[in-house]
Amino acid sequence: MILAKLDDDKAQDVVSIDLKDKSSVADRMIVASGRSHRHVGALADHLLRVLKDAGYGRARVEGLPHCDWVLIDAGDVIVHLFRPEVRQFYNIEKIWSVEPPSRAVVN
Repeated sequence: MILAKLDDDKAQDVVSIDLKDKSSVADRMIVASGRSHRHVGALADHLLRVLKDAGYGRARVEGLPHCDWVLIDAGDVIVHLFRPEVRQFYNIEKIWSVEPPSRAVVN
């Protein structure tokens, strides 16, 4: 539902990251970009409406006043919406998608 709404609203560079074996905070993280402050704000507003209409009205939101980086915590899914420059600076996809190095067994 979230991915479909982001697609409908022309979000850019949408990435979905499976967190099931990486974190107990959420099962999935979605990262997307908007073209401007206004686009990021509209993406967030539309997602919040869709979540509320689907019965997930308790989603928590951070960053809406500035719309550089908006975080929506919908429980099992966390959505990060960025302006492209801010997304590039923080690069949170790399933090969550890089596999930890395997430990070498020393005999």
